[in-house]
Amino acid sequence: MHANAENSRLAAAAATSRKAQQQNEVEVLVDLYPFIRKYKDGRVERFVSSPFVPADEHGRVATRDIVVDQGSGVSVRLFLPSGAGAAVDSGTGEACRTRLPLVVYFHGGSFCSESAFSRTYNRYASSLASNAGALVVSVEYRLAPEFPIPAAYDDAWTAFQWVQMQLQQVPSSLSFSADPWIADYADPTRTFLAGDSAGGNIAYHTAVRCCHHHHNLEIEGLIMVQPYFWGSDGRLPSETDDPVPAGSLFMPAYGVDRLWPFVTNGMAGNDDPRINPPVDEILSLSLTCRRVLMAVAEKDTLRDRGLRLAERMAPLTDMAVVKSEGEEHGFHLYNPLRATSKKLMKSIVQFIGNVVDDDNDDPCATTKKPSPAPLAVAPSLVLGAPTRPFKDVFGYGMAMKRWTPPDARPNHIITALRVATPHETGSPYP
Repeated sequence: MHANAENSRLAAAAATSRKAQQQNEVEVLVDLYPFIRKYKDGRVERFVSSPFVPADEHGRVATRDIVVDQGSGVSVRLFLPSGAGAAVDSGTGEACRTRLPLVVYFHGGSFCSESAFSRTYNRYASSLASNAGALVVSVEYRLAPEFPIPAAYDDAWTAFQWVQMQLQQVPSSLSFSADPWIADYADPTRTFLAGDSAGGNIAYHTAVRCCHHHHNLEIEGLIMVQPYFWGSDGRLPSETDDPVPAGSLFMPAYGVDRLWPFVTNGMAGNDDPRINPPVDEILSLSLTCRRVLMAVAEKDTLRDRGLRLAERMAPLTDMAVVKSEGEEHGFHLYNPLRATSKKLMKSIVQFIGNVVDDDNDDPCATTKKPSPAPLAVAPSLVLGAPTRPFKDVFGYGMAMKRWTPPDARPNHIITALRVATPHETGSPYP
């Protein structure tokens, strides 16, 4: 009797377990691991994220957050290296003032994760500003699926318009915030658009939009690091369905196939010209963009799309291609001290400075024209700008929530500063 009762209990438990397992399997609507999962009940689970860090105007690279547009919540983090604008003329030895290259940067994350305020991108943009001696404007744009494409493109354009208004010191009719750093320190003749992964795609389309709307606006350089471009016109050699190594921060080709329909809320497929640019659009970049740097990684699924785009752009503009051998997508963000990461950073810095490296055996890491000898930067500079508190403009909290409830939409309500907390276990970030 007892044996029969126990067997019945075990059978019922097994049936319940099978039912729960089946329910969990059916529950997943879109699986884009290691980035995001969306469930049929509307829940969103993000895996790629890192703690947010507040701005700090007293570090080696001063940082400041600005809400660009109160309506959409678009914001930026500015990175200003110490000693900015203060220099010593290498010829006369006299103190002088020089303006800095301006880099407008768009973070990666497959359009659905990461942030300009995260530890990962704060560290990278700070390093870029310090190494290149540049004023970096890192853009915080809205993420899919809560805000599908074209929200990211529109936010990028809003931020870029704001930057141009600061450079021209034009009063805005769009309730944009004013800030002195760009007007005081940036060189408008050395403006660069840059980004990695999805951000590389956004940088490209921002440059294209400049061609269509501002023919008199010249971009000194476009920097695309492992950019996200795709297509339905047949697989290229790097686009395999082979499983990616454990811990990799990208997907095999069949996973990439699912990404664009997901971030566009099903409104576009992989033949969309926004990820598979037409030739006439590529040709139009020559109207606005003087130079282009394309960086690819050997083991990246996106490698050959980037190389093909670079090949099509090469006859039109001064093109540099940087190949990182033996590396995967995003390696430079998570292993910045690795030799290949340092080499990539050096190539980007040289591109911004328009410097030819005579000691570099890689011809792809050079540009055509050397720049004049740079002025020596003075050791310190007092920044005459008011302190601004950190603003978490999208309501994610200091660390983006891993889980988004079905009825939640990351909003643009400005919230108070909160102390960062460690992420849940399982995050691939350090």
